Amino acid sequence: MHVSSVDFSMDSLQRGETTTSIGRIKPELYKQKSVDSEDDQENVKTSGKLNFTLKYDYENELLIIMILKALDLPAKDFSGTSDPYVKIFLLPDRKKKFQTRVHRKTLNPIFEETFQFPLVFDQLNNRKLHFSVYDFDRFSRHDLIGEVIVDNLFDVSELYRDSTIWKDIICVSTESVDLGEIMFSLCYLPTAGRMTLTVIKCRNLKAMDITGVSDPYVKISLICDGRRLKKRKTTIKKNTLNPVYNEAMIFDIPPESMEHVSLLIAVMDYDRVGHNEIIGVCRAGNDADGLGRDHWNEMLAYTRKPIAHWHPLEESPGQATSFDSQGSCPSPKIPLTP
Repeated sequence: MHVSSVDFSMDSLQRGETTTSIGRIKPELYKQKSVDSEDDQENVKTSGKLNFTLKYDYENELLIIMILKALDLPAKDFSGTSDPYVKIFLLPDRKKKFQTRVHRKTLNPIFEETFQFPLVFDQLNNRKLHFSVYDFDRFSRHDLIGEVIVDNLFDVSELYRDSTIWKDIICVSTESVDLGEIMFSLCYLPTAGRMTLTVIKCRNLKAMDITGVSDPYVKISLICDGRRLKKRKTTIKKNTLNPVYNEAMIFDIPPESMEHVSLLIAVMDYDRVGHNEIIGVCRAGNDADGLGRDHWNEMLAYTRKPIAHWHPLEESPGQATSFDSQGSCPSPKIPLTP
């Protein structure tokens, strides 16, 4: 079933409206968290700080980044120092990258190097800056010290003039891969015991084909106690990383069962010859984390209204493949027919 009469344009979201034709939206929930938000600081290990400036050149349509310096980097060499340098990407594009010079034997390097990414203004809201700090090693693989991801450029910088920014360098073992985001709405009708999930669109999906694009579709599974009760699929959108669906999926769930079920949303890449590949997944439900739980609770608090949010995609956990087994949930009771 296609929902074609509703206009899910990005313009209304970017203007910060709190009410759209798809229902009540809270921008503070679908806005992604910064890697060093206050709530995450206690659980995140850091490897020093990175100092840089951001500015947007409106006339020439350039995002200008100047990497100034880093402080308190960890020692990676036996000498008690490191040979640091920084790589920078403007996600989701990983083909174009810049790299600073290597600074020898220092834990507090001063870079003062400027880089420019061609970028039209309308795309600023969909891009993320990714800094990877490395320790150069002449004889073996370079060590990854940590990374900084800036996913809300308008929040950290005024952009029309140079804004100096400090960010914690987050310890990671491998470079993070940006898989993209999916926007969907949830609406629950308790009297009918019916939940409608509308897959609206995706953006900045990871390219899975050698052509640099994907053939994405979305698979939704209704889960109870680790078993899949129902599944639904959208149509396949060919050769795109920003598919628009506007397709509604209906699940019959009595009110007393809502706390026992959850949704697994998987964005897949269709492959005509081999196996379809998972691009990324997200969850929504009472047992989900973060935004997935908040979105679910908001749906229950504002019944009969479609609630839409953007969700970042994550790598598929190993147990996701176990949802192929059909089953039934022992907790839900079938409502009596009046």
